[in-house]
Amino acid sequence: MLACTSDFEDINTNPNRTNVGDIKASGMFEPLLYNGINAWQYYTWYWNNELIQFTAFTGGGTRQEHRYFIGDQNWQSVWNTYARYTNNALHMYDLSVEQNDRSLQAVALTLKVLYMSNLTDMFGDVPYSEAFQAREGGTTAPKLDSQKEVYQQMFADLETANVLYAEAPIFVKPALDGMYGGSMEQWRKFNNALYLRLLCRVSGREEMNTATKMTEIVNNPTLYPVFESNADNATVKFSGADPYRSQFANTNENEFTSSGRKLTEQLIKMTVLTDAFGNQTYEDPRLAIYGKKNPNYLVNGVNVWKGTIAGCTETEQSTADAGTSWLNAAVFCRAEMPASYMDYAEVQFILAEAALKGHISGGEPAAKQYYENAVTASIEKWAELGAFSETPVEVSTENIEDFLASELASWDNATNKRELIANQKFLALFWIGMEAYHEYRRTGYPELTIGQGTVFNDYILPTRFAYPNTTMATNYANAQEALTRMGGENNMKTPVWWSKQAIESGN
Repeated sequence: MLACTSDFEDINTNPNRTNVGDIKASGMFEPLLYNGINAWQYYTWYWNNELIQFTAFTGGGTRQEHRYFIGDQNWQSVWNTYARYTNNALHMYDLSVEQNDRSLQAVALTLKVLYMSNLTDMFGDVPYSEAFQAREGGTTAPKLDSQKEVYQQMFADLETANVLYAEAPIFVKPALDGMYGGSMEQWRKFNNALYLRLLCRVSGREEMNTATKMTEIVNNPTLYPVFESNADNATVKFSGADPYRSQFANTNENEFTSSGRKLTEQLIKMTVLTDAFGNQTYEDPRLAIYGKKNPNYLVNGVNVWKGTIAGCTETEQSTADAGTSWLNAAVFCRAEMPASYMDYAEVQFILAEAALKGHISGGEPAAKQYYENAVTASIEKWAELGAFSETPVEVSTENIEDFLASELASWDNATNKRELIANQKFLALFWIGMEAYHEYRRTGYPELTIGQGTVFNDYILPTRFAYPNTTMATNYANAQEALTRMGGENNMKTPVWWSKQAIESGN
């Protein structure tokens, strides 16, 4: 896209760098779905959780992402990952057109937007209209479209996909689809749920007129069906048999969490209530499913949830890390662990925010209902995984009702309901790609404390990833034009166009 070196690298180990017509479009579908979701899991563990203070690697000195020690090699890797999957989705689209497979045409467009939305959300302005033309002899120095233009083109692709799905084309090999079993109805719901996600992302930009489109989607469920329950979640299921194994199937607890990545005090603060004497009196029912208390009584003799300090200094690290809680490897490091691109809960949070802001009808009563639907759906999703914890966790309907009435999540007791929605949405996005990082930059919630060890980006949580050096060297004029348009330098301090920071600064 920018450098187009070898058309964005070879496609990992996938035999996808072939000419149109050499393979069936269906032959590209499984790698896109399964490898894509495993990349989502890896990025949520490696990048999202460390940037956004779900976890912090304070168990050693080998990783410092939580201190924002991030450079060109990282930017290049992230760029190439999203670009590679987008390129493959476009290749599948070309094949499906040649082979008149309209089901995979639709799916390819949905996946293209899924991957491209993350590329633009991580970097800002990126190529779209001229992207990936090198494979067909086109430009190797494409222009970078403004983020506004990228979003407009993604919306157009989602509209096209929605029309294709409406034709109810036959997915020829449903056994290949570990997410929806070839159901075009459910793929269509995912497509339009993704549409809502992206409309919400740019809703702070009045010129995008997102309220009108959101209203159209909400008021026309036949024309724009979206997720209606957790049964519609864009969740990939793994059989556990090779190669259908989840990302961390071969990872032990030490490598996954206990030797380094620990839950943070930010996460514990948002999920645990403490009384005036420091006693932990109540916890979010999801916490014991995706977390685990440190079992070493020598450092956690009182058996409490303790979080490490994200962004702490090397001097603070040993004290901050002592007795801290871990990720729940028994849940996550299973070959059959399912993984989601998007959930019903997110859709309900989007609608809650839209109703509260008056972007769709219903006002505060509707916003409350959407909000409580969202929280309930998130807890119910995690509750299904509770049985796999070392100490099995059961969550009842009464437990969910208690949570919704608690100080952590009560709608009626919240003085700032936008913050409540944003904070609970943040928690619900745990383990879903980079979404929590994107949402934080959009809303400014939750309020995060930036640690004193984040010297590598001047104590600023990265606002974006910088363009790789190869991009600046091989497509300098277009990249520099994009940076000028974004109003900053090629670093991790220039905000992306849809972000709260960019909007408030008038850029």
